[in-house]
Amino acid sequence: MLAVDFLSLLFSVYLAYALRLTFFISGGFWKEMAGSGLCFAVTITAVLWAGKVYMIVWPQASVEEYARLFKWYCLGVILFSSELYFSKQLFIPRSSLAILLLVAILILAGVRASWRLLLIYRNQQAGDKKRALIVGAGDAGTLIARDLARHDASLLPVGFIDDDQNRWGMISAGIPVLGGREQIKDLIIQKEIDTVLIAMPSATGAQIKAYIDILAGLGVTVRVLPSIADLADGQVNVSRLRSVKLEDLLRRDPIKLDNPGIANLVKDRTVLVTGAGGSIGSEICRQILAKGPKQLLALGHGENSIYQLLESLNDAGNKIPVQPIIADVADKEAMKNVFEQYRPEIIFHAAAHKHVPLMEYNPKEALRVNAFGTWNLASLAGQYKSKRMVMISTDKAVRPTSVMGATKRIAERLLLSAQAQYQDTRYMAVRFGNVLGSRGSVVPKFERQIEKGGPVTVTHKDMKRYFMLIPEAVSLVLQAGAMGKGGELFVLDMGEPVNITEMAETLIKLHGHEPYKDIKIEFTGVRPGEKLYEELFYDPAHVDKTTHEKIFLMKMGEDRANVLDSVERIINEPAGELREGIFALGSDAN
Repeated sequence: MLAVDFLSLLFSVYLAYALRLTFFISGGFWKEMAGSGLCFAVTITAVLWAGKVYMIVWPQASVEEYARLFKWYCLGVILFSSELYFSKQLFIPRSSLAILLLVAILILAGVRASWRLLLIYRNQQAGDKKRALIVGAGDAGTLIARDLARHDASLLPVGFIDDDQNRWGMISAGIPVLGGREQIKDLIIQKEIDTVLIAMPSATGAQIKAYIDILAGLGVTVRVLPSIADLADGQVNVSRLRSVKLEDLLRRDPIKLDNPGIANLVKDRTVLVTGAGGSIGSEICRQILAKGPKQLLALGHGENSIYQLLESLNDAGNKIPVQPIIADVADKEAMKNVFEQYRPEIIFHAAAHKHVPLMEYNPKEALRVNAFGTWNLASLAGQYKSKRMVMISTDKAVRPTSVMGATKRIAERLLLSAQAQYQDTRYMAVRFGNVLGSRGSVVPKFERQIEKGGPVTVTHKDMKRYFMLIPEAVSLVLQAGAMGKGGELFVLDMGEPVNITEMAETLIKLHGHEPYKDIKIEFTGVRPGEKLYEELFYDPAHVDKTTHEKIFLMKMGEDRANVLDSVERIINEPAGELREGIFALGSDAN
């Protein structure tokens, strides 16, 4: 490259003289042209070398690299002009100098651009590439198209699809915008498309789903860019494309958080997370570590899940001390030892038995962990002067029909009792529905059934559930924990409930099959303790807004009943009476 530049710069000097004088330069000008040309070529290449311009991979260069070339070229021009001014041996006519400076940069940039154009042409001529259609002709789509053109990838982009009619017929990154959503089926057939790339990281889940429904049954591979939240590093390239996941169809607008407020909640403090090995608990740990606590206490009952958490944190490069603790939250002595040794200042309580059908057969265990475990933590937090305790609750605690839901409602009441008893500690609960992708949730079950060829089992065709993405739910939990004053029950905005049958149908489509034809869906009947519809509030009319649009507030009021005595009284009752006692304590609507 340096040799090509050196010869190009010498040729630029000759061309500047030739355009000013004649292509057959007379002998009198050869000597000064040779001296000035040699000086110009040496000066410019030396400056470009110093500016590391020769470290750039020019066939993959973008505007930033060409701006770097121009900047260092200008610096070289200034240096050469100084040499001309102070030297008596060097001379270039002023008109020739003006031509020289313009011609030289055009040649330097043109040579580099030609390499890239040749690479793009070579890639486009590859006969074994799959033909791709890019949905979204915005910035992300254009970056994907350029990335495909630069690299010898397996995809050949033949056009864009964009719903903005003003872009139709225009060309971006050398590729035409062929039409909108309505034309996509015809274009796939006409252009013999193999792959559709959805390059709309800011699109909502509804927009993504609309395209998935259109593309279903067309026999094309669909790949998608993750959401803006997942592209936080700002890098958009072919490697970020992946298969469509159910999470893509539940995208909502990015959540605006009071990040300074959340950081002040945990920064330089000892934070205890119970249930740290679970889906919610592990994400709480990750997001807390990003805010700079003094140390994190990761408490869980299962050693394997805590081990996996530690491995994932190490792989992510975490430098903050993490203390793994294997213990049962319902073990009062074990919890007392934790508080005595580490004195946690902030507590996030995510440990619980959550499987509805299993807890129907194990009500005593559900009451022991969900209720007694919560009280152990809450009372110790008060005794050891912890600043805050945030409990993760569930929508199943509203008018509960399951043992699990009733015991979580009892836990909410016990938290309120702790607030009345230990007023120096701020207690709050955060209630939300299902999170997508959590362990034991319906989505991994459906995916396993689809991989085996079906059938996919759904309990009832009208079953509906609220769903959130795990990072979204945890971000709002941290936000609620930062804004709480004590004694609150926060409820997260879960969006619209999702029909489980439609979810199963969509998952089947995402795996390239047709529901009821390739993969059957069977309805097995509602399981013990399940409801067809979940609720987030007892009475929506008595729910207040907070400073955050996605967090609502229910004042838990004053629970005058001695809930703890009642729990201790019923826990050793026979199974039937125990269930009755659990639902009696869990049915309170405060």
